[in-house]
Amino acid sequence: MYGQETSGPRRVLLTGWFSFRDGEATAGDVLALRRVEEVLRASGTPYDVAWSPGFLPDALHLDGLRPGDYSHLVFVCGPLHGPQVEELHRRFAHCVRIAVGTSVIDPADAAATGFHRVLARDAPGSEPTEDLAARAPAVPARPVVGVILTHGQQEYGEQRRHGQVADRVTRWLAGKDCARLELETRLDTRDWHLSATPAQVQSVLARLDLVVTDRLHGLVLALRVGTPVLAVDPVIGGAKVTAQARACGWPALLGAEQLDERRLERWWDWCLTSGRVAARQVRDAFRDGRVPDGADRLMEVLAPRATAG
Repeated sequence: MYGQETSGPRRVLLTGWFSFRDGEATAGDVLALRRVEEVLRASGTPYDVAWSPGFLPDALHLDGLRPGDYSHLVFVCGPLHGPQVEELHRRFAHCVRIAVGTSVIDPADAAATGFHRVLARDAPGSEPTEDLAARAPAVPARPVVGVILTHGQQEYGEQRRHGQVADRVTRWLAGKDCARLELETRLDTRDWHLSATPAQVQSVLARLDLVVTDRLHGLVLALRVGTPVLAVDPVIGGAKVTAQARACGWPALLGAEQLDERRLERWWDWCLTSGRVAARQVRDAFRDGRVPDGADRLMEVLAPRATAG
């Protein structure tokens, strides 16, 4: 480390791996950034944040700013290594450069020695400190949404709209402020990505706020544990998803030909409000066996018929 700070900051540029064009933004990195922003705001220090154009296209990017506008550069979180970090030292050579909450792998690496100060979270020969994300400002909870879609079901032939439905639903979901979990009802005892038993599937579904699905069993299994479902039938004219929603008395259903953002938003809002109670009522009806199902009728078929006397 070299050089000394000679004056207070005129304006600080906050950077990190989330700033590079081919870098990445992780939840931990962004929370660490929020912690640094919190401290700077409290001190009245003016600052900007440089973002990767691949992550936030409309934000401030390294390529579009003027280095001369900044007196200090702060690199937040992540490891100090590689040519991208070294390029920051060259481009912002006039700035006081500080790394905070970072990992130092090699103290002699030019990416590390280029900083005037390194406030490391871990470095050889030093006691580790808490990651900055640990004390980041609290963030509000968001709905946790399971997404269960299929691209199969070739048996529906020309009536299939599975690809179009999946594309429209996922593009819409990408704009929703929620935690999305891509799920699968298929079981596999060898693939760790998949559940091996129905109980494992149900354990996930029961912890969700909402399920979005175009699968019959996505609908039934979610309702079975009392989780509301926004169901889409991917077959023109309606097929088994529509039939099952009707059999379960579940209203949050859209047909492939009805799929638009206004209707999706309407049922989204309903599922996260009134739909919570409605889903528990369907769950209770399942448990109580209020309506005979196919297994009940099977016994009627299997029972010996009375013979005429």
